[in-house]
Amino acid sequence: MKQLLSYLWPVTKKTKSRINGSLEITWINGKKVLDTKNANYSYGTLQKILSYSLSKINISSSSEILLLGLGGGSVIQSLREDFKHIGKITAIEIDPVIINIAAQEFNIIPNHSLEIICDDALTYVDTCKNTYELIIIDIFIDNTVPQAFYEIALWEKLISLLKPQGYILFNAGIYLKEKDKLNDLKSTFASQLVFTSYENILGTNTILIGEKSLK
Repeated sequence: MKQLLSYLWPVTKKTKSRINGSLEITWINGKKVLDTKNANYSYGTLQKILSYSLSKINISSSSEILLLGLGGGSVIQSLREDFKHIGKITAIEIDPVIINIAAQEFNIIPNHSLEIICDDALTYVDTCKNTYELIIIDIFIDNTVPQAFYEIALWEKLISLLKPQGYILFNAGIYLKEKDKLNDLKSTFASQLVFTSYENILGTNTILIGEKSLK
């Protein structure tokens, strides 16, 4: 019934998170989306932005992927359905409320090919011993990317977790607020990663993609 009513007017359920503040699960035009006060978190514009970005890289169907920032899990849905990915995905999400929403509202549930870990992404990266073909950074607090994800030291560690010819896909924020810091990353790691930037996707987000060289 909610799905049908949503074609007439949006149907919204609200919940609170200590980390992310007010969260809204809304049926609109027959589709369920997850929003914060100021930004779409999953299954709306953000899903389109990340799907567009994923189309720009070569994703093996069996590649092992590290996802920093689960949200409602829309990027997992895109990988499975649009890109036919069947490999292992490890998703790191600091907010247990978000993890519960992903499970209860969007059926994003751990299984043999999906591990969901409730942890700080920075802590996980710092202690991780595994390597990946693709690392996706999609972490926002409301509509802001935490400053730590622009830091050189973090990217040094991320590159060490990346297999040769693997990719880092960084959702770098809205309206290119941190252009200087992105330029610093590109210049610092130019010998290790081949960078491509996509700015103002759907009029909002900037995506930075880095492909690791063979050497």
